[in-house]
Amino acid sequence: MYGFSIARRGRRRSVLVALTTAATLAAVAVGTPVSAVSVQHAALVGQDPVNWTPHALDGTAFKILAIGGRVYVGGSFTQIRPSNSATVTTQRRLFAFNATTGAIDTTFKPVVDGTVRALVAAPDGQSLYIGGDFTNVNGVRSRGVERISATTGASVSGFTVPEINGGVDELELTGSRLLLGGRFQAVGGASRRGLAALNAGTGAADASVNMSLDGARVTGSGATSAVKVTGMDVTPDGSKLVITGNFSSVAGQARHQIAVVNLATSPATLSPWTTTRYQQMCANSFPTYMRGVDISADGTWFVAVTTGARRTGSLCDTAARWDLVSQVANKQPVWVNYTGGDTLLSVAVAGAAVYVGGHQRWLDNPDGRDSAGPGAVPAEGIGAINPVTGKAFAWNPGKDRGVGTEDIYPTTAGLWIASDTDTVHGEFHGRIAFFPLPVM
Repeated sequence: MYGFSIARRGRRRSVLVALTTAATLAAVAVGTPVSAVSVQHAALVGQDPVNWTPHALDGTAFKILAIGGRVYVGGSFTQIRPSNSATVTTQRRLFAFNATTGAIDTTFKPVVDGTVRALVAAPDGQSLYIGGDFTNVNGVRSRGVERISATTGASVSGFTVPEINGGVDELELTGSRLLLGGRFQAVGGASRRGLAALNAGTGAADASVNMSLDGARVTGSGATSAVKVTGMDVTPDGSKLVITGNFSSVAGQARHQIAVVNLATSPATLSPWTTTRYQQMCANSFPTYMRGVDISADGTWFVAVTTGARRTGSLCDTAARWDLVSQVANKQPVWVNYTGGDTLLSVAVAGAAVYVGGHQRWLDNPDGRDSAGPGAVPAEGIGAINPVTGKAFAWNPGKDRGVGTEDIYPTTAGLWIASDTDTVHGEFHGRIAFFPLPVM
């Protein structure tokens, strides 16, 4: 059911050997591996998840990745069990299972001492990169990033990462560069606030991405948090990087919570693409309300999702589509979909639909104030938006809300989600669920 994939996040996503767009084919033809292209679906997935997926029994599942016949789940959980057994296994923060049967892979046994928040397949198809809050992997010091075998979970020799002084929340692979986004402020002793790059083969620091993020926003209490990147995605041709976070300047220029970076230059440079629509504060407790971003398969547009609490005229608690072709200042969204005051955490642009997840109760709810306003469409925990009109589909599996849906991951067979809750479509699904595509 699954082809070989190189997949992301964040943040969401995969590039299959059987690629689906001319733009992606062109990118691969020039030898630029990109981890950030979502699989494209011709129809919405079903609303009833399959019954064979295994369960994570505690904590949160933050990220999902498919490589060949395996699916990998990273998070903060410590215990798992198969769908057809009551036997509980202790497996902390990262595990794998069969992509078509759900059988837990007992040969994949990495030992990770902190939360896993990001997963990306390596170019060889035999290993993967992991990112998170860990300091040791398989008994060896590895601060925030490691490359491990996709079969056993053992660390890959020859990949050594310099000291990273904070958590890694996002990973993207493009060409020979592994891009990192997160809460760190330095890599290998050099200032890299929230955004950095490593050599994908050796793990050595790559100085070509040094964008000098600055100006962390101050909360209503007067506290200033460290600069961080909360979401990022790369165009299929590897030429542009969209980043979101709590910064207000990039490379010395004003960029409020969102920026576009030119990766085609060496070193990377800042694009003139700007918008002031995320400059307004939402709730005073949020130094940033940006939560996720995903670029279309043709690289011409993207969708960003936010938290923040409803505020008139703002883009708090919304999904918004943005044009990426015109690299100019003062951009306005193509469309905006409002939840009416509920958080969105994740997004996947998947052909027939833009899927969004969080702890939202509704979409199409611009007049709702923590309630269903006129025309609101129920979309509990996960929903689907028409990519052209920006209007919600009636698709509504129903999911326990919790903190929210942390990852949405399309594959050629359907749609995976990862979260901190256990009920989807009225059924028990511990932290993960899979919605199959309809049989054509």
